[in-house]
Amino acid sequence: MTPAQRRNFDRLLSPDQIAFVGGSDAITAIKEARRRGFKGKMWAVNPKRETLAGLTCYPTLDDLPGVPDAVFLAIPAKAAVPAIKKLADMGAGGIACYAAGFKEAGGEGVAAEEALKGAVGDMALIGPNCYGVINYLGNSALWPFEHGGSSPGYGAAIITQSGMFSSDITMSQRSLPMAYMISAGNQAVMGLEDYLDVLSDDPAVRAIGLHIEGLRDIPHFERAALKALKNNTPVVALKTGTSTIGSALTISHTGSLSGSNELYEALFDRTGVISVSNPSQMLETLKYLCVVDAPKGTRVAGFTCSGGGATMLADHSEKIGLSFPPIAEQTFDILTELLPDIATVSNPLDYTTPIWGQPEITYPVFLEAMKDSGVEMAVLVQDYPAASIDDSKIYYQNDAGAFARAARELGIPAAICATLPENIDPETREFLISEGVAPMQGIHETLNAMQQAAQWNQVRQRILQSPPEPLQAAADAKNLVMITEDKGKVWMANAGVAVPAGRCVSANETAEVAGEIGYPVALKMMSPDLAHKTEAGAVTLGIEGEAALEKAVQDMRASVTAFAPKAVTDWFLVEQMSAPPLAELIVGLRRDPQFGSALTLGSGGILVELIADAQTLLLPCSVQDIKIAITGLKAGHLLNGFRGRQSADLDRIAASLHNLCQEFLKHSDSLAEIEVNPMFVYPGGIVAVDALIHEVTR
Repeated sequence: MTPAQRRNFDRLLSPDQIAFVGGSDAITAIKEARRRGFKGKMWAVNPKRETLAGLTCYPTLDDLPGVPDAVFLAIPAKAAVPAIKKLADMGAGGIACYAAGFKEAGGEGVAAEEALKGAVGDMALIGPNCYGVINYLGNSALWPFEHGGSSPGYGAAIITQSGMFSSDITMSQRSLPMAYMISAGNQAVMGLEDYLDVLSDDPAVRAIGLHIEGLRDIPHFERAALKALKNNTPVVALKTGTSTIGSALTISHTGSLSGSNELYEALFDRTGVISVSNPSQMLETLKYLCVVDAPKGTRVAGFTCSGGGATMLADHSEKIGLSFPPIAEQTFDILTELLPDIATVSNPLDYTTPIWGQPEITYPVFLEAMKDSGVEMAVLVQDYPAASIDDSKIYYQNDAGAFARAARELGIPAAICATLPENIDPETREFLISEGVAPMQGIHETLNAMQQAAQWNQVRQRILQSPPEPLQAAADAKNLVMITEDKGKVWMANAGVAVPAGRCVSANETAEVAGEIGYPVALKMMSPDLAHKTEAGAVTLGIEGEAALEKAVQDMRASVTAFAPKAVTDWFLVEQMSAPPLAELIVGLRRDPQFGSALTLGSGGILVELIADAQTLLLPCSVQDIKIAITGLKAGHLLNGFRGRQSADLDRIAASLHNLCQEFLKHSDSLAEIEVNPMFVYPGGIVAVDALIHEVTR
């Protein structure tokens, strides 16, 4: 986005004049702008009608009485492109291009979108093939359908790549405070990255929600997301769909362990973006972050008026890493005096029905339970009665008010959560927001949001203290050739990674080399056509003597001949057998045209397919990033003195892997992929037992 487009985007978001160009869709958009409360000038353009929704129509754009800040364009694609050129020449601010028939239609539509990009000039343009934009703060709308949503003067900015999903969000019954809604469409001119970059500067935007099908510019997204992090604006992303990764090599294990979704998750981890898996979780997490400050930690004070609710809180919290600190001894005595005899003093606390709805009693209970407890957030479970049977609602409200007051006085982020999402009415939700309490819907969604908000705060501090180096673009890897393992291990050794002692010789020299190395040895046939030697029978381990070695050579030839006759060679790698390790890892490095270079670490050996346990990092990354990734693996548990074993020097191992990453980046013009499986991990370091390397040929 150029500086001129940035200024025009402001005009598009907060216009003084809007021009609606089109027919029936423009009529709806005019009505929606009025319903939103837009107070500026509205002009209609249609050569075949006298009026649109009560507005007098101007036959052409030239006939307008002034230059519009914003335009809702709902005409066919062929007519849209010259209209866009005309508006650019007039100096219009921006366009919500509802018109379809562009890139999404294929064929001539692709050329039409290129023409659109050439015509837009310095204007800001949303779309094409989009619903448009709603400004809940400034009460303007360029939107072709009835929409809902409201704002208390702050809220979430949501950008989606699906028009219908954006409409669904505006209609949601969750009382999410809204700031802006943008349906991005084809992103011909402005992409999600641009909206993220701009909207994180708005102090009224307390969180940003992204629905992502794909990103146009990964390095730009990284910069924008890190800017949002610096601005203390949480970003919540719902990634849907898959994308084709041009450099993914199907012959590698790491290609299947780390596909496009894993690369997106690595990008989110790198930039502090909160990743969610479903729309409800997205909206609840945004609501929590908009209404309350992100907690500083994961210690929770929980309250219910039911033993069942307390158990539900405790059960799910344990799974996701939230903790309920036990009640301190001095507080225990105070609460014992305040609570009925049937209550059990604990956290989560079931304060029981005898005091339910009596704020003169429940307020001091809430206050004492949270005061001096070390908790960093609080939640009260309340399921409100249905509208037709709500005589008891006042009791819920009394306790809600008492809880809100106590949390507010202590400065603790607080939420009131309905066990079932529908069991909290709109009036109550709005009341709680006015009290600074997040009205949450669904017990798991609530606890997940709290955990994600707390984790975001902690991750933010870590990233801001040590920002990642910018991602490096990578060309698509084509014309690939696999080099044999012996040559691959020479490269690994030169990169500072230890490899087993060994030599590559013809069959009649294997016995001599094995005698020099010392039995037991491993024997492997070397061939550029044997990517996975084990499947072809091209590997024999633990050979104890010359006779066994000779038989292994014969059996290997027969096995490979049966598996892939053209792969048979008379070239064998004889290696010293490596000692049993603490753990086996799979280590993969590869190039991607969108994301650049990536490192995948996983539980290796036979566990690769069995448990598919992997962590992916985008490069460049830090030694600390690699260490965290290793400890996040199931195999990582074996490296910390598991069941009396020696502990591994994780700092040294992470540093060795970091050096390997740096070497890969240095040679990214000639290397497409490296896979080491297994990488043996010992207390003092790592050894590449097998290495699969693909080079780029010219």
